[in-house]
Amino acid sequence: MTIQITIIGLGQIGSSVGLALAAHTDQVMRVGNDIQASTAQKALKLGAIDKVQYNLPSAVANADIILLALPLDQIRETLRIIAQDVKVDAVVMDTAPAKQTVAAWAAELLPEKRHYIGLTPAFNPLYLHEQAMGIEAARADLFSRGLIAISGLSGISGEALKLAADLATLLGAQPYFVDLAEADGITAAAHLLPQLNAAALINTLTGQPGWSDIRKVTGRPFATATAQTIFQDDSAALSGASLRNQENVVRLLDELIASLRAMRANIAGEHDKDLKDYLEAAHAAQQRWQQERDAGDWASVVRSGTIMPTSGILQQQLGFLGKLFEPKPRGEGSDKGDIKRGKGRLPT
Repeated sequence: MTIQITIIGLGQIGSSVGLALAAHTDQVMRVGNDIQASTAQKALKLGAIDKVQYNLPSAVANADIILLALPLDQIRETLRIIAQDVKVDAVVMDTAPAKQTVAAWAAELLPEKRHYIGLTPAFNPLYLHEQAMGIEAARADLFSRGLIAISGLSGISGEALKLAADLATLLGAQPYFVDLAEADGITAAAHLLPQLNAAALINTLTGQPGWSDIRKVTGRPFATATAQTIFQDDSAALSGASLRNQENVVRLLDELIASLRAMRANIAGEHDKDLKDYLEAAHAAQQRWQQERDAGDWASVVRSGTIMPTSGILQQQLGFLGKLFEPKPRGEGSDKGDIKRGKGRLPT
């Protein structure tokens, strides 16, 4: 018995999911769809998918899992197009940076007994500084030694959550359960704020009267802080994600501005020791993060969310999907329908 996963969007994330599942094609049928036919064909040649299906409704009609590896601004329309062709008990997952928004769209557009789960993947530390983007950056081990945060609507079936956890395990990642609000807070801090900060830096410097001379001597600090890899989203996608995640983004921008003002005060007041302490603390924190990220041993450092070990992986669940979402008798696993809630939040 095989299950079908349909991957819509065959860029870096979508194609990497397909490549990671290539070792399990006896259990998983990989169908791919991309708005660019050339990208879909490239994914097929790479071995990231088993089959291209250009018609969206046909692509999802027999899918047990539908993964939307798309920019946020394409997801609502895609859900609208596929909604009536998603089969009963199928699980729709996404990798977009605004989980509460996508969850609301899924609740609005998907018929009953179709289920939504959000995935927030963290890349293998080997590829954090890689310059390639899109399908050219697809790697079979892109998610190895990392986490995939899993979130869903209140009351989502525990079996659907386990399916997501099993998929994360197959991808080489550790499943990490958070609620939708926590996922958005994490994404705002780790994904959106660095891009917005880089945009502010670029606009500040290129707006200087002396930019025509400054640009001639810019070096590694400017290149690193404004590298193409920082801008993982195009301007429309970054703007949309920031507006859809407004509360978290505004709070974090306020904290960044306060931090910059504190640094400015130290410089303006010639507070040498305070400035050194500030910069040394930043350097130490960066080094600590880099070491933790490279090690990938999050069980010893995680402070929020719940890492839940799974009792098997997808290829061991031959009869699993057929039993998904069956009602359980009272008293039998009655708490499995609840998301494991993280105890922590990002600072407010």
